[in-house]
Amino acid sequence: MSEYVVAPADADVVLDGESLTPADVVRVAREDATVAVSDEAREAVRDARTRVEDVVDSGEAVYGINTGFGDLVDTRIDAERVDELQTNLVRSHAAGVGRELDRDEVRALLCTRINALAKGYSGVREQVVDHLLALLNAGIHPVVPSRGSLGASGDLAPLAHAMLVLLGEGDADIEAEGELWRVSGAEALDAAGLEPLTLRAKEGLALINGTQLSVGVAALVVHDAARVLRAADAAGALTTEVSMGTTAASDAAVQRVRPHTGQAVSAANVKRLCAESEIVESHRNCDRVQDAYSLRCLPQVHGAVRDAVAHLRDAVDVELNSATDNPLVFPADEVDHRTSGTDHADVVSGGNFHGAPLAHRLDYVTGAVTDLAAVTERRIDRLLNPHVQEDHLPPFLTTDSGVRSGYMIAGYTAASLVAECRSEGRAATDNAVVSGNQEDHVSLSATAAFAARRTLGHARTVTAIELLCAAQAAEFVDDDLAHGAGTGATYEAVRAVVPPLDADRSPRPDIVAVDRLVSSGALDDALERTLGEEWDHGVQT
Repeated sequence: MSEYVVAPADADVVLDGESLTPADVVRVAREDATVAVSDEAREAVRDARTRVEDVVDSGEAVYGINTGFGDLVDTRIDAERVDELQTNLVRSHAAGVGRELDRDEVRALLCTRINALAKGYSGVREQVVDHLLALLNAGIHPVVPSRGSLGASGDLAPLAHAMLVLLGEGDADIEAEGELWRVSGAEALDAAGLEPLTLRAKEGLALINGTQLSVGVAALVVHDAARVLRAADAAGALTTEVSMGTTAASDAAVQRVRPHTGQAVSAANVKRLCAESEIVESHRNCDRVQDAYSLRCLPQVHGAVRDAVAHLRDAVDVELNSATDNPLVFPADEVDHRTSGTDHADVVSGGNFHGAPLAHRLDYVTGAVTDLAAVTERRIDRLLNPHVQEDHLPPFLTTDSGVRSGYMIAGYTAASLVAECRSEGRAATDNAVVSGNQEDHVSLSATAAFAARRTLGHARTVTAIELLCAAQAAEFVDDDLAHGAGTGATYEAVRAVVPPLDADRSPRPDIVAVDRLVSSGALDDALERTLGEEWDHGVQT
């Protein structure tokens, strides 16, 4: 075992390089779950380090150990300068700019980086892993600018900024006694009871080469998207109810003859949310033949978004437990000696750092979530627009309309957010050529991850506006008619944070309060209390 005691024996999340999930990442990133590395993973880390030291002792030129990087790959580094090479690599690659990563993103990056190292293919010393564990468990967070990654060779610049602190350089934020302190890297290490590291052969490259920013943010996206989708189903169900729509289009028979998984889940959710609704039953035999597409096609649109998020989830599950730096250090019997490209067949240069498997699916999710926001905005308009809304609803959901504008401009806000979403989501089809044309195709996976996260945030706010408007529309429905079990719980959850709109007021606090209701999981909790913990069987984390 390591000489460093960096995590309790009963740590909340044990990293082994094989079993990390998006839910684990969220627990570490947002709930400060303690983290440890399994004994088996530690053994794998030690074995890989032994193989690296054997290569160093051999004197043979091997990329990442005693050569330059990128276009300087053919530059041989003298043995006495190998440590200097690794330190200079981290320093020189810390060239990031732009906004700083938020706390969640930094913790997700550190957690996923430790797990990748714990697979035992990177060749770092156990001490390096323990330094990272100590920082994470102590709530010491490197200051990391968000821009600079091309997604190949992974997230170089952001990871370099994170790893500078291990050298006693860069800056970090420390949380203590309710205060946030920005300190130097040296002060951060001292606060954790650690000495600055002198990086050895391969370690600098192993620390900064990989997709951990991309996959860390993607894991947050997967988790948050599942929450937004549940809220969108609830919002759409409440809108269907209070606009005197029908749930017939969500009948199981309709889904069985077009059996897309996500479609069936969203349809089942609408039926479950509206179950026993007297409002829906009150107009069963009315003259309306069909609802508008934004209501009638809710299962198809929401379901397609669910399927897109599930596709991303599959990639994130794999990437979280992958070795993504370069070169990788294998036991000799795992490598084809004829094609390895080196006499040391256990050190192999490859391309696992390329973020394409994440980037394309992140772009896909960005487009799909944009469509979720778009269909939600159309339902908002049907609640607000006096030219299409039902007779029982006043213009813009306010009495004395004309003198009052009600939620008119909340609808504008939703439309503006949808327009912004539509400008995102094309990162993976772009390219940049760098490092003297050695790195001639990159993924831009971090760019795609940030776009997906921004877009999801906008979609969540649009969903909050629909919830706000649907709850207000409910004030104009016959009081003698009961909501469905789930739509009633949704209405009550909104009313717990926002009162009815009796007179014009700034809608911003209302929107913010309902947005927080969704993002915090409070709406999920309210629905689970009413419908049971397994009411939604779709994208889970």
